[in-house]
Amino acid sequence: MSKMALAIHGGAGTILRSAMTPELEAEYRRGLEAALKAGWDVLQNRGSALDSVEAAVVSLEDFPLFNAGRGSVFTHEGTNEMDACIMDGRTPDAGAVAFVRSIKNPVRLARLVMETTDHILLAGEGAKQFADENGLATEPDEYFFTEHRWLQYQDALASGRIQLDHAAPKPMGTVGAAACDANGHLAAATSTGGMTNKKFGRVGDTPIIGSGTYADDLCAVSCTGHGEYFMLGVTAFDVSARMKYKGLGLADAAAQSIEHLTALKGEGGLIAVDREGNVAMPFNCEGMYRGWITSEDDAHIDIYAPD
Repeated sequence: MSKMALAIHGGAGTILRSAMTPELEAEYRRGLEAALKAGWDVLQNRGSALDSVEAAVVSLEDFPLFNAGRGSVFTHEGTNEMDACIMDGRTPDAGAVAFVRSIKNPVRLARLVMETTDHILLAGEGAKQFADENGLATEPDEYFFTEHRWLQYQDALASGRIQLDHAAPKPMGTVGAAACDANGHLAAATSTGGMTNKKFGRVGDTPIIGSGTYADDLCAVSCTGHGEYFMLGVTAFDVSARMKYKGLGLADAAAQSIEHLTALKGEGGLIAVDREGNVAMPFNCEGMYRGWITSEDDAHIDIYAPD
């Protein structure tokens, strides 16, 4: 039996202790703890890594403080447009959706794409039609309205800028999970509401296989940050490539991938798990909402960069 492991994230960026009230920090930690428990319960009950990452990301999508699902940010038009991806390292198969509206849990739609179609990525109205035909849960616009996201949107409109996520000045949103189950199988999933005040149907790295999400028989990776740079660096796949072609361990491969992202002038982080149940969570910014647990270690929740 392999060592089981689960890692989750809820976004990365300018996350400072000085800007966080104790009450707000407690809320973020509560959301991370709930997602970690949801995914870990699956693994403890001999569930698959794929089921585990889906459960964890669904929990994060349902939590209104994270930029995914219910807590998604607003576009320039005042709507919520979401992207998600899931990948099974055992097969490997993947499914993704982009530019979708009203879907309660986009990660569930991504898995449906993976398991019931010959495609990998569906977008926009076509993805919504596919969801409706398969009876996937939807919600009215009001479900996705959160006051703090609306205030971010109004601020971004007034200043004429695009924001990446949580709070000023440089936050980055997305949620994700990576897991190794008792059989040594790996999976990853990522979900996001994108960028506040985004225009023109912008889609970031989250639904792009190898950029924001990747899993194979070596590792599972979910990324968070400024998506354009993760696409340029093919960052999620880059971790696996460094393990495969350079013979690196997970920690070194993940660290080098973030170093490469930094060289591209990108900012953010990633979570990664390998088939031995090791976990890596490097980032190059002030903080990343994150949690991890293994069959040999208790659960950990953290937000800020190490002192």
